[in-house]
Amino acid sequence: MEKETFLTFQLGQDLFAVEVSNVLEVFEKQTITLVPRAPEHILGIVNFRGNIVPVISTHQKFNLPFNDRDLNSILIVFETHSAGNHHFFAATADKVKDVIEASPGEIIPIPEIGVSYDSKFIRGAIRRNNNFILLLETERVFSQVETEVIS
Repeated sequence: MEKETFLTFQLGQDLFAVEVSNVLEVFEKQTITLVPRAPEHILGIVNFRGNIVPVISTHQKFNLPFNDRDLNSILIVFETHSAGNHHFFAATADKVKDVIEASPGEIIPIPEIGVSYDSKFIRGAIRRNNNFILLLETERVFSQVETEVIS
């Protein structure tokens, strides 16, 4: 069984992870240009290697408490694929924690009850040191419909 590699990060008290293969870069400080009339969860745009990249507030996207620290948080830039196109996004994180490996047998399904954010974004969870790390489905977090709205 082949292990997968994940980048883990923190939002408030919750731990999340994304597949390392989708992550392009992590920025600690980056100037975000605000975009008028953008959806609430889109903080603005940043320059990434000459491309204009939308910045998503993961706090708002996942219905977690939002505050001004999103504007000063860490940005994780990643790539998604839909309809044969590549899309770049930056998502906010309070803190990048670690890179971990997990085998498919370690991934536990998440029940839909009691989750304050949309569970369709969650692939499953990994239990590490008595904590759960929620695995994000980046393709679902940033769906094709949302990509078209941002474009």
